[in-house]
Amino acid sequence: MKKTLVKISIIFVCFSINLSAQERYAIISNKNLGHLSLSQIKAVFLKKVSYIGDTKMIPLNLNSRSKIRKSFEKNVLKMNLSRLKSYWIRQHYLGHRPPITMKSEESVKSFVKKIDGAIAYINVKNIDSEVHILYEWSD
Repeated sequence: MKKTLVKISIIFVCFSINLSAQERYAIISNKNLGHLSLSQIKAVFLKKVSYIGDTKMIPLNLNSRSKIRKSFEKNVLKMNLSRLKSYWIRQHYLGHRPPITMKSEESVKSFVKKIDGAIAYINVKNIDSEVHILYEWSD
């Protein structure tokens, strides 16, 4: 009986550690942009919407090898890599280009702080009081 309880306790602890180890991410903007719905956010990143009200929207991506970007595409855009590539090939022929790609979360956050309408995604750990969280998710 004791051995069974110890095994169950170990399994529970391992499960709890795994849940707490999940990464949390957020889509951010500067303080001047109000609330956006998830569908508006998706439309901005897919360049289906260029303006929200009078604000020109500027979506920013991280590098395509970024773990955060992969999570964003899967959990927010709900598109796998091949579907997204296919989407941007079609958009290219319509004169639309994918979002600007930046190298780091710090460069993205710095850009978002300074430019109205810029939105991007970063790890929640890197958020400070100078940005506004539009949406959060976890892996």
